[in-house]
Amino acid sequence: MFFASDNTSGVAPQIMAAMVRANEGYMKSYGADAIMARVRARIRALFEAPEAEVHLVATGTAANALSLALITQPWAAVFAHETAHIAVDECGAPEFYTGGAKLIGIPGEHGKVTPEGLSRALGSIGESGVHGVQRGCLSLTNVTEAGTVYTPAEIAALTALAKARGLPCHLDGARFANALVATGATPAEMTWKAGIDVLSFGGTKNGCMGVEAVVLFDPSKAWELELRRKRAGHLFSKHRFLSAQFEAYLEGDLWLTLAQNANAMGQSLVQGLARVPGASLRHPAPANMLFPWLAPGTNARAAERGAQYYAMQEGAREYARFVASWSTTQDDVDALISALCP
Repeated sequence: MFFASDNTSGVAPQIMAAMVRANEGYMKSYGADAIMARVRARIRALFEAPEAEVHLVATGTAANALSLALITQPWAAVFAHETAHIAVDECGAPEFYTGGAKLIGIPGEHGKVTPEGLSRALGSIGESGVHGVQRGCLSLTNVTEAGTVYTPAEIAALTALAKARGLPCHLDGARFANALVATGATPAEMTWKAGIDVLSFGGTKNGCMGVEAVVLFDPSKAWELELRRKRAGHLFSKHRFLSAQFEAYLEGDLWLTLAQNANAMGQSLVQGLARVPGASLRHPAPANMLFPWLAPGTNARAAERGAQYYAMQEGAREYARFVASWSTTQDDVDALISALCP
């Protein structure tokens, strides 16, 4: 009963096997390996973006922080939802890598930025000349930190507002595959066709050991990202082990298959909560992460029975965060639901 995060799951066997194969013999270092060339070509085909540039790093924090540093000046603002991972869970890395850019948190129900909220934020920043922080970029997260999902149309409406002010747009896609499965969108529809300039394309949460792809839809910034990645200490010498993970991740659409299981188990949890007295969803849960309100004492009882997840409190009310992973089974879901019941 491990539902604290999809990070707690192991590595998909196909990806582990690819890393073992990559361990044989010798390959060029620092991203010049032949596997990386195939990964780049595959991502370009998937995203219908033949000129896109692709850089691999080992963590989502590195992917996000380097992406934001690429498109935001130190004196500018990054507009994001107030609960976004870059705002509350990355220990100031975006501010550090951008050289001091200011994060502007935008409120919005269910973890989503709204056009109205973004318009207000854009209108309140950048109007005081040299004395105030300037407008920098927009960063969206899909799947959001509340477990909700933006459709391509919702993303396009927000990026249009940003681009009307000349702002580039970043997408934190740590759970990008889960968002695609939940919406039925294509990678292109969710990104550059909807106005996204830079994507953090997640692998770690969805069956990889530790790899994320930064996808640049503006190839003119590729060399700058190369330099930033090296200067930040995130260019792997034995890069083939990052490349091998991502190649196996994409092979035969494994990445979507893994996300489909995670989402299906998330939906099974939603259905199972109907059997838990006092349970109700705090946010819509179309993907693999959900936040149910629970009756008092439920978290303590489930913990005593061995369930592992984030137990939370808001005032007198208790709730939880459950995240299903690529390796979650129906038996796991049934066991958790039983642990939650009196």
